[in-house]
Amino acid sequence: MTEVFSLRRTEFSELRGWGIDDPRPLFSVMRRCLDHIRHNKPYRTGSLGLSAEDLLPLLSAASTYSPQDAADARSFFETETVPFLIERSNAQKGFVTAFYEPEVEVSDEPDSGYRYPFYRRPADLVDLDDNNRPAEMDVSYAFGRNHDGQISPYFDRRAIDEGCLDGQGLEIAWAKSKVDVFFAHVQGAARLRYSDGRLGRITYAAKAGHPFSAIGKLLIDRGEIDPARISMQSIRAWLAENPAKVDEVLWHNRSYIFFREAAVDDVSLGPIAAAKVPLVAGRSLAVDRLIHTFGFPFFIHSETLTHLDEGRPFARLMMALDTGSAIVGPARGDIFTGSGDAAGERAGTVRNAADFYILIPKAAAPRFAG
Repeated sequence: MTEVFSLRRTEFSELRGWGIDDPRPLFSVMRRCLDHIRHNKPYRTGSLGLSAEDLLPLLSAASTYSPQDAADARSFFETETVPFLIERSNAQKGFVTAFYEPEVEVSDEPDSGYRYPFYRRPADLVDLDDNNRPAEMDVSYAFGRNHDGQISPYFDRRAIDEGCLDGQGLEIAWAKSKVDVFFAHVQGAARLRYSDGRLGRITYAAKAGHPFSAIGKLLIDRGEIDPARISMQSIRAWLAENPAKVDEVLWHNRSYIFFREAAVDDVSLGPIAAAKVPLVAGRSLAVDRLIHTFGFPFFIHSETLTHLDEGRPFARLMMALDTGSAIVGPARGDIFTGSGDAAGERAGTVRNAADFYILIPKAAAPRFAG
């Protein structure tokens, strides 16, 4: 069921923390978004009704603007946009988590130490829509298996782990730990560190289609981890302490991710996301793409999220560049914290209430002011 919400026009002076934010990193992001829209295709319009056409005046203005300092960058957005608070019908605040790009030690060849593969997309995995999805298959399935012209659900995590894809030459690289592979699936991307020093990257290509099932919730429901201390770190620690139960717990999440290889052209940037531009640490946000349109700026404020900004409440202007199956709702976001272990430490404990403001270009703002 779609959540009911509304937009309330506000002023920049009401955005707590706005006056100390430095949104200069977003200008390069906006230039990349503009280049993608102009040379490829517009981003899909979400149900909120904001389109790439509404976004173009902002992106075009940003493409020729070089802010001199943080105040100048804020002034640009104050001139070009109007902030709207996303108000949920239940009067609750929004909610933020975080994600990162893991770095995993891998090998080109399998051996006794490197046994767990990252797979490319299989040839029999097909995209589904209302035209080819069998009537008996749940409408949530966006992928399925085409076997001799018959569409069915694709193999799940257990079947793949047990070898149903062996012999097809789909392996990109092999990791030491199936837990590392699993968390790369959860994040949707990874940097691959080869023994000879090479650095590669894998990014999302497709998934098996089964719904995502959070293993953290499973462990909470079983009483294995206290809800107050659930995090990526606590889940990893539990898995390390319970090796005999790892398969059962990981197989609870039937969803499985397939990857494609990508170059690491700039180590300061993250992977190319759903918006087809690289993620920028601390400034990129995954949103519900059924509601929101990529490329729009969001100001996120959270009094309780303090460890990302040296003890200060989180208050940053961010760009909607990605999405995820767990990111559902108008005021739900996932903050990209960067690449590597330190970024994972920052991301793993983010589970905080937050205010979500969407910045709408002035020409489109009157449509939402009533």
